Amino acid sequence: LRLALPHAGRVSLAVYDAAGAFVRELAGTVQPAGFRAVRWDGRDENGRTVAPGVYYCRMRAGDFRAIRKLVKLR
Repeated sequence: LRLALPHAGRVSLAVYDAAGAFVRELAGTVQPAGFRAVRWDGRDENGRTVAPGVYYCRMRAGDFRAIRKLVKLR
């Protein structure tokens, strides 16, 4: 997942399954402005590999909100 932050601030990036259940938090801290990449290794908060399927990544940074679909193939 690639991010472009125009201003420093708190960034929340989390993965949810297709039913909307929380899977894992990828970021939840103050980040400096700039470009960065965040990688999800296909594991949940407890380190277990999740099943293949459709997941959603929700990002919140300041007033910005976005949801992107992720497809885990294996």
